[in-house]
Amino acid sequence: MEELDQEFNTIQVGQPAPAFAGMALVGKEFKQLAYEQGALTIGDKKTSGHYTVLFFYPLDFTFVCPTEIIAFSERVDEFEKLNAKVIGCSVDSHFSHLAWSNTPRKEGGLGEIRYPILSDIKKEVAWNYGVLLDGGVAARGLFVIDDKGILQAYMVNNLSVGRSVDEALRLIQGYQYVAQHGEVCPADWKPGAATMKADPNGSKEYFSKAKS
Repeated sequence: MEELDQEFNTIQVGQPAPAFAGMALVGKEFKQLAYEQGALTIGDKKTSGHYTVLFFYPLDFTFVCPTEIIAFSERVDEFEKLNAKVIGCSVDSHFSHLAWSNTPRKEGGLGEIRYPILSDIKKEVAWNYGVLLDGGVAARGLFVIDDKGILQAYMVNNLSVGRSVDEALRLIQGYQYVAQHGEVCPADWKPGAATMKADPNGSKEYFSKAKS
């Protein structure tokens, strides 16, 4: 940890997302995983041109964490329809991930998860993404990276409150809409709702329909 203690790391939206790599639990197997500049490699398979959702959780065999991990897994098809890959990450070993996956859900375990869970045992990924806490675990950080490897959104929760899968999906939908149509999305936007042109005159069309 000596090298990591030099200064607090920060990241910015609109900038390339930090690269990361490590051993991951994929189904019931261990595979090397690496992400860099929009390209994701899992084992010998490399993919690119997709959104990536990277989320951190504090530790295996805890309480709020399985509810989030399972919730993302149960809705992974919705992410895939948006051409998005989900990756979970904690500072535990890949062996711990497997043991937790082999624990029944009725006993607080995960069961099989439908996306990779990365081991960040050296805590470098959590550090590079600015979510490593003083206690040595990661805060509940969620990062939305676009198909070009640019960080578009992130949020960080303290340990006691879980995150919303709906919001993660909505963010992807919003940034994909902006990229395709060149208009921006107002507060609480959802697919099918009105958007606006990002200029003083063009935006008047949207505001003219707003409730007074």
